[in-house]
Amino acid sequence: MAIREIVKHPNNVLETPCKTVTEFDRELAILLDDMHETMIDADGVGIAAPQVGVSLRVAIVDFQEGQEPIEMINPELALFEGKETDIEGCLSFPGIFGEVERHGRIKIKAQERDGSWYELEAEGYEARAILHEMDHLDGVLFTSKIVKYVTQEELDELIRQQEEEDVL
Repeated sequence: MAIREIVKHPNNVLETPCKTVTEFDRELAILLDDMHETMIDADGVGIAAPQVGVSLRVAIVDFQEGQEPIEMINPELALFEGKETDIEGCLSFPGIFGEVERHGRIKIKAQERDGSWYELEAEGYEARAILHEMDHLDGVLFTSKIVKYVTQEELDELIRQQEEEDVL
């Protein structure tokens, strides 16, 4: 496994729809392992292949809460409900944060690294992270969906308030 360089905006690979994965081989497994290691090293929750310069429909989300990382190859949105607005950031846009509206509940269909299909339902924060990474695969950047930018200071204050509420 290796840590790859994260592609920063502006870069055409971030705004170009990715190619469908057709070969489920050792090269794909290495890409997935490298992406996961890169995401963990960058303290991210998700990463998509174009963020490491590879234009393939591959993404990972990892909430690191005792569950396995979610590897999504050729993901498709099968169901979506509701709308929620929350703050997002992106490894390809360091220091930029904003409020983005996304579906609150989703169901996706995607492939495993061996090519087998699975379905996954998610809601809230998990749905948001999955949709953010799926957008990358279509060349859609979160900055195109921001309804209000948030400064680092505002984000730090919101995190501090959340931590205080969690203590109570």
